[in-house]
Amino acid sequence: MKPKLILMFTHNDLTVADAQNYFDMVKDLDVDYYGFKETGLAPAQMKSLVKAIHAIGKEVFLEVVKYDTAQVKQTAKLAAEVGFDCLSTIYCSSVQAMIGKKMRYFPFCGKFYGRPLVLDGTIEEIAQEAKRLARAGVDGLNIPVYRYKYPQKMNQLVSRVKEAVRLPIVSAGSINSCQRLEQTLRQGVWGFTIGGAFFEKKFAPQGSFRDNVAAVIDKLKDHG
Repeated sequence: MKPKLILMFTHNDLTVADAQNYFDMVKDLDVDYYGFKETGLAPAQMKSLVKAIHAIGKEVFLEVVKYDTAQVKQTAKLAAEVGFDCLSTIYCSSVQAMIGKKMRYFPFCGKFYGRPLVLDGTIEEIAQEAKRLARAGVDGLNIPVYRYKYPQKMNQLVSRVKEAVRLPIVSAGSINSCQRLEQTLRQGVWGFTIGGAFFEKKFAPQGSFRDNVAAVIDKLKDHG
């Protein structure tokens, strides 16, 4: 199965101010999904960009890095009003109930702290959390694989979670080299996010932002 590329218009954990311009550069490429963070754009700008993405028949993820339930609920309400298709944040049953069928819910799975996120916990603890989230009826899981506190166990982590649940897994963040991209493809996750690495030209160092996105899409085609 070919993993889904979720192109994040984010750099240094913020949505870039000129995200619309970057979208215009790549909107004809074979990107599976687009996404951005809750910070960096005003609600009106978010709505305009989401509308433009929907106009080409693609869906949009919002990733919310907050740990306070009240703040998460407030942002989730905004996300539903703006028209996002998928929401990634901490798991809250009240948020799940509030968004209902308006958006698909891909909560973070594991123990987290910091921004950018750091993933902590043993592999078995994370697998058990995945099972609890599956029983709660979420649509998928967001796991920052390359931000795991125990990097030597990343492949084992993905394998164990895939064994524990049959939910789409998004590998989120820090896929910033061809080596990590190839490792992600071998792990067999449903999808993965790339943001800052496109702006930093990690896949086509002499190329443009568009060239870097195209380089990853070419890798996906080869894998498929």
